[in-house]
Amino acid sequence: MKQLKWKTAVLWAALPILMTVLWLVRFKNLSPFPLLLREMVLAFGYVAAVGDAKNKLVPNRLVLVMLGGWVLTMTPQLFWQTEKTLPVLVSGVLGALLGGAVFLTVYLLSRHGLGGGDVKFMAAAGLYLGIQGVLPAMLAGSILSAAIGLGLILARRMDRKGTMPLIPFLYVGILLTIFFR
Repeated sequence: MKQLKWKTAVLWAALPILMTVLWLVRFKNLSPFPLLLREMVLAFGYVAAVGDAKNKLVPNRLVLVMLGGWVLTMTPQLFWQTEKTLPVLVSGVLGALLGGAVFLTVYLLSRHGLGGGDVKFMAAAGLYLGIQGVLPAMLAGSILSAAIGLGLILARRMDRKGTMPLIPFLYVGILLTIFFR
């Protein structure tokens, strides 16, 4: 039991470390508002990735909190800095539409091989990543997921019909995008 508590503590200690590293790395390059959006998607994505890895489930409440957090963050900015915030708002809405549409198409074409939570999460993450960040995040996460899945199949640790959670891989794609874009 003590080992389980230790692993959980280490797992949750990683989030503030990641957030601090992002702040230190990107503070000079970004104004506070885009940095805040990146910090938020980093935190929400972490919770989604851990939950999906443990339970293979992305709660609807988390997606709604992501949406609500974006709206609550964006609304005052629209009043204070309309000219700077309007392009971020449009980019976020387009990112959500693109992320949701691409994953919904895959969900439908794969006959539900992709989870509905993955679709909703990527649409919500698109709000934070914007139109220019959502595709690189999805691409990096999907390639990583495919490579790991193929490796597991070749190592005979998973069969061809086996499933694995996608959000942790998408989270790595999001991390790469927010740290290096």
